Amino acid sequence: MEEVYYPIGEQNFEKIITGGWFYVDKTGYIRHFLKGGYYFLGRPRRFGKSLFLSTLQYFFEGRKDLFKGLEAESFDWDWTPYPVLYIDLNVGNYSGRDGLKDNLENHVLRWEKQYGITPEVSNLAIRLSNIIRAAHETTGKRVVVLVDEYDKPLVNSLGNKDRYEEYKNELAGFYSNFKSSAEHIHLIFLTGVSRFGKISIFSGLNNIRDISTNERFSAICGITEKEIESRFSQGLEAFSEEKGISVEEIKNNLKASYDGYHFSAQNIDVYNPFSLLSSMADFKFKNYWIESGGKPTILLEILKSLDIDLHSFFNVRCSEESLSGLDISALNPIALFYQTGYLTIKKYDENSGLFTLGLPNKEVKQGLLEYLLPYYVDLHNESTEFVVSKFVEDFKSGNVDAFMKRLTSLFSSVPYSIAMESDRNIHNALLMLMILVGLRVKTEYQTSEGRIDLLVRTEKYIYIIELKLDGSAEDALRQIDDNNYALPFLSEGREIIRIGINFSTSRRTISEWRMKR
Repeated sequence: MEEVYYPIGEQNFEKIITGGWFYVDKTGYIRHFLKGGYYFLGRPRRFGKSLFLSTLQYFFEGRKDLFKGLEAESFDWDWTPYPVLYIDLNVGNYSGRDGLKDNLENHVLRWEKQYGITPEVSNLAIRLSNIIRAAHETTGKRVVVLVDEYDKPLVNSLGNKDRYEEYKNELAGFYSNFKSSAEHIHLIFLTGVSRFGKISIFSGLNNIRDISTNERFSAICGITEKEIESRFSQGLEAFSEEKGISVEEIKNNLKASYDGYHFSAQNIDVYNPFSLLSSMADFKFKNYWIESGGKPTILLEILKSLDIDLHSFFNVRCSEESLSGLDISALNPIALFYQTGYLTIKKYDENSGLFTLGLPNKEVKQGLLEYLLPYYVDLHNESTEFVVSKFVEDFKSGNVDAFMKRLTSLFSSVPYSIAMESDRNIHNALLMLMILVGLRVKTEYQTSEGRIDLLVRTEKYIYIIELKLDGSAEDALRQIDDNNYALPFLSEGREIIRIGINFSTSRRTISEWRMKR
């Protein structure tokens, strides 16, 4: 069987096509931008934004040879080259105050040399304006400006307010040329992770069109089920042969691990392309995407600081408007988690106009919670995966004694801020642990008599867990019985195990627990 070469992380369209790499044809989307205009597309990292921008670049540069056999070849288009200014902010070191300026200077110097311009001022915004005008006058074609990851310097500076403000002002001045040079511009296309609500590129460019949640562009990046069926058959057969399981099982595992992203109310399923292609190349099911970006520290710090129920946060309702902007002075955690790919659209209610968001797939759920759990409990220098594996057998076999000993050990020396902030954080830690073990968990489960803190179902058991903060395990157990929490589950045929837990904020651990079968 002929080997398939997957372009893992490759973002250059020409290299993929001329190198004979595997390519899913997205060139049909270019038809929407032929007449020009101003566009913004937001997608999580490693979702193919850079590759699509590179595809636009070679298309408008007139490289018809690269589009042979692709949908764009059939366009009614004369393939006359346009001048293209490609601004790549995805690369660069933004840890210092001059990082952004140095990157922009690099681009400007290259274009000035290309169009024979001798800079008379040091101001980058003015120099860019001169370049755009010169490119138009030299070629007779209006300019195509492509900005890859326009917000990368800002996203990297979310934890440093002073640096963020410096970069925001630099970018605002640089991008202001897109409005003042409008007569020389054919197309502006920007990509990024987040749309920052108070940056003048958006307030000044009142004609920019945000296509991030537009149904026609929901699959412009990423890979759909239809594309898997039409393009991946050879790779799936090789994967099946390597693993010794059926193609259908391979597809089911891929879907559970990497599918589930939705970027519009239409809810077209999109697979994470980086993880999908990595899995196809390695013949393995790993958390490729979440491991490739390092620890999402800022997201975790924001989530940890909120007095919220994680279960509710991972099943939240919100408006489209709340997802489209970010403001450093009042970060919206829902928008931040959605735009960075840790939450996705699950459904849309036309009557209320609200989206329901949730975790997209197994990869994100496992990866995020594995990173987040150590913020709440002490893993004693062991990996989350290793610690969680110890709980599986005990919990599923009903060995509550062993389970609670391990749990008490985890909660020993919980950070003071966690223990004192709220009992919600203790609930969250328990919830994450149960989910990672692979159990069906509900928090604050409503019965006719009250709310159960944690309800956990396994194949053989139903666990009803009540948590007290600076109370007593007996009080927690008594609350379960007094409120008849077990009553709705008596007919399910599984053994019911009641667990009362008391957490001591002074000792910062589980001080006692009681169990009743």
